[in-house]
Amino acid sequence: MSIEMKNMPKLGFGLMRLPENDGKIDIDHVCRMVDKYMQAGFNYFDTAYIYHNGNSESAAGKALVSRYPREDFMLATKLPAWEIKQQSDVDRIFNEQCQRTGVDYFDFYLLHSIEDGANYDNYVKYDCFKWGLKMKELGKIRHFGFSFHGSPELLTRLLNDHPETEFVQIQLNYLDRTNPVVRSEALYNILRERDIPIIVMEPVRGGMLASLPPENEAKFKAVRPDSSVASWALRYVASLPGVMTVLSGMSNEAQTEDNLKTFTDFEPVTDDEMKIIDEVTADLLSVRQIGCTACKYCTQGCPKKISIPDVFRTVNTLYRYPDDWRAKNFYEGLVSRSGKASDCIACGQCESVCPQHLPIIKLLKEASGMLD
Repeated sequence: MSIEMKNMPKLGFGLMRLPENDGKIDIDHVCRMVDKYMQAGFNYFDTAYIYHNGNSESAAGKALVSRYPREDFMLATKLPAWEIKQQSDVDRIFNEQCQRTGVDYFDFYLLHSIEDGANYDNYVKYDCFKWGLKMKELGKIRHFGFSFHGSPELLTRLLNDHPETEFVQIQLNYLDRTNPVVRSEALYNILRERDIPIIVMEPVRGGMLASLPPENEAKFKAVRPDSSVASWALRYVASLPGVMTVLSGMSNEAQTEDNLKTFTDFEPVTDDEMKIIDEVTADLLSVRQIGCTACKYCTQGCPKKISIPDVFRTVNTLYRYPDDWRAKNFYEGLVSRSGKASDCIACGQCESVCPQHLPIIKLLKEASGMLD
């Protein structure tokens, strides 16, 4: 492992859920968040070609790259398989990313969202692993790896075929340990057996683990009354051996401050606290929930402009609180500015890009029955 990787901060700043104003990234707000994060001694930023409809990388350029010396921070971004239609697209996308961000190299570069099927096949078709090594030789990439949403079997095959892999980014949180689709515990164990550094994404599961039912929140507060519910999820993954960095998709200054509080003078989860986490996990798994992490990959190409994550958030609220009138009020406001669940034409675009592999068409039909 390089000196740079050994010095990775435990808290990484994810640029996927940045604050917006009138539908555009609020750069001034992002600058304040970046400043708080950097001043606290942290310096790893994670973006991607598609985040915020392609605007996240530009936001990184404005809020970070143009305001801090290049050697003071580490920047990661990703190559999207679904945007590659011909060989020349690989270099075109990379050059566009450099232009958007204003850098001439990336500290960490990932093949985005490798999974069984189309994404992985496209990376193989266009020889993206060999391309990544070439870019390392040219000094355009410092460290090369991938983010992963596939099966344990594919991960094992990938690592066998590509022993040059320096790190892997996986979805990992206390709720997904035994998730039969995500299978995060199995993925984690494979990486640990090979001593491959792990970057964690979705530690708070798209915000789901930051806002729990009162009875579950009370269990956490009884032990750490001054700590947020989200901090338990972050401390859980950050305490695991082999985890190099935990990405938090911070959306406002309050979240940034809370995360910095959690990771400054970091306290690993104790055995007694782990028992409480197990209790809360069992409680949460006893109530049906749609496993959406609100990444919004599905919304960017939806021909009916359905805000699918918000629809699912409404349904999940009703699953847990069937008599909560506020959920339906929220939905009424939502469909005044976006499509209804019943507007779905079953084109399948959403399902083709969902990293959680959700049967979105079926779920929207069920949601329509509840809400429309």
